[in-house]
Amino acid sequence: MNYSQYRRCLILLIGLVGLCMPFMSYAALLQSLPTTTPAPIRFLLTFDDGPSASEYDNPSEKILHVLKTNPLQSDIKAIFFTQTQAKGAGGSEHGRKLLQRMHESGHELAFHTATPGHTNHRFLSEQELRSSLKQGIADLIDVRGSSPQLVRPPFWSYDEKTLAIYHENNLQMLLTDLSANDGVIYIFNFSFTKRKNMRKMLLALRSRWQAGELPGVDGATPIVVTFHDINRYTASHMEEYLEILLDVAKELEMPTTALPFYDKHDDMLRAALLKTTKDINPQQELPGIWNWLWSWF
Repeated sequence: MNYSQYRRCLILLIGLVGLCMPFMSYAALLQSLPTTTPAPIRFLLTFDDGPSASEYDNPSEKILHVLKTNPLQSDIKAIFFTQTQAKGAGGSEHGRKLLQRMHESGHELAFHTATPGHTNHRFLSEQELRSSLKQGIADLIDVRGSSPQLVRPPFWSYDEKTLAIYHENNLQMLLTDLSANDGVIYIFNFSFTKRKNMRKMLLALRSRWQAGELPGVDGATPIVVTFHDINRYTASHMEEYLEILLDVAKELEMPTTALPFYDKHDDMLRAALLKTTKDINPQQELPGIWNWLWSWF
């Protein structure tokens, strides 16, 4: 082959490559797209601050009843982040009975506080925090017969120190995806924005779910939802909250599993451990004003 023939062949080859480029780019684009749909979502219910010590119209008892018997799904299991020493919660005789009832009903008892009040763990010294965790773990061992595996910091407040001390005590920190923002509310204990709030928070997760970025287990994408079982308004509207979760999921075209809430303890715990925070980076989005507030401290 002489030079002129070689040159013509080279020009032809370059031309063919140029013609194929759009198709090659399109094929590459197709390969980059997700080939499977994300796993359907499943709501993992959690409750903070209880159990209520009230002898009258006890909200924790109401919530246990709704979880057991409701028209949407019977025998729902939940995780209760408990205050084991608070007089208005697990530190009372009635509260301890409710802890036992929760455990015997197949719910997961987890750690929230073991101080007389709802104390911020970040504001405790390392010695005070370690002592508190030791006390709370012992309290829960007395009820459940084994050490708790999960912790949720009061006020969603944590840092490198608290997270490290949790891990020293074999506790994994579980935050939340959705929150009813229903902590103890005095005087005006009601909400006109229950549905709006849940929809807004679930919508914020939707793009990540569609992209397959949310962790999945057992054929489901767990979505952690937080309530407070010492809130009487929550207890009185618990069934409505369950309906809202299913309604907004349907509206946002985020299909749920056949059983939209966890009904088996071990499945629920496995999903919860998958969602725990391993380190403080990246910082997780906290419900309500807490990200803004803790940025100042």
